[in-house]
Amino acid sequence: MILVLNCGSQSIKYKLFNSEFKVLKEKLVSTKSQRDYHEKLAKTFHELKSFNGLIKVVGHRCPRWQTADHLGQGRRRLHNRHRIAQGSVAVFDTGFYKDLPEEALIYPLPEAIRKKYGFQRFGFHGISHKYASGVAGTKKVISCHLGGGSSITAVQNGRAIDTSMGFTPLEGLTMMSRCGDLDPGIVLELAKKLSPEKADEILNHESGLKGICGLSDMKEVLKKVDEGDKKAILALKVFVYRIQKYIGAYYAILGGCDTLVFTGGIGAGSLKIRQMICRGLAILNKPNKVKILTVKANEELAIAQELRTFTS
Repeated sequence: MILVLNCGSQSIKYKLFNSEFKVLKEKLVSTKSQRDYHEKLAKTFHELKSFNGLIKVVGHRCPRWQTADHLGQGRRRLHNRHRIAQGSVAVFDTGFYKDLPEEALIYPLPEAIRKKYGFQRFGFHGISHKYASGVAGTKKVISCHLGGGSSITAVQNGRAIDTSMGFTPLEGLTMMSRCGDLDPGIVLELAKKLSPEKADEILNHESGLKGICGLSDMKEVLKKVDEGDKKAILALKVFVYRIQKYIGAYYAILGGCDTLVFTGGIGAGSLKIRQMICRGLAILNKPNKVKILTVKANEELAIAQELRTFTS
């Protein structure tokens, strides 16, 4: 058996696969706070204890910034305390972007600074984008992962050539509570007038759609839009507009597009938002013949398939 543990920013999800990649057990738990997150994670481990000795390997979806120490703590909790698997493997969200072209990878900062602090564009949601673009199976794909965190990736012949997130998941699209692309001068002013810590809190947790209309759940935003709430309408317009800008940019650098893919909870789950994004996009007009595809996110299956060598 393979257990895939997918810990997102607002949820804990796991799937248990057999050797044929059939799902034997799965669960998705939403979390409201850091304390709630840790309590539900511990409960999840307890539920899986009954599979003691049957799970050969655990695959962890890991963001780029997860340190070896943090990963080690997770492994110790999972295997020493709960003893449900033989070993763990980290599958990094950034792996799909390890071969980004240099012009897409680099930040225009002094070389000494870049090298000293490791500043470069890493990208995120790589597991999801790789899976979605693989399902598309065409040469030139624009993959839109839209959810609590959102990103877009340009894929050519199965290889990522650019992506909207960068050194952190803060860059790129306007998200539910993250600001996305922003004048760096605003960041400097926030840090000066408040503090670096407060600036971080505002940009990551109080901005995006939440900053515009006070809501960080897209279902609630859409409900308010239907009620005619002006702030919610503006927030949704900004969300859609930023996505359209990136789609247009990636169409240009790809030199065309065969398939526009939507995945993630919002991307695959909201027909209304997909229609808003596609409405008016010149690249979808004839004779371009761009195929629009919806792919239900399945990062867990993608991770399990990456681990097949550990179970053979």
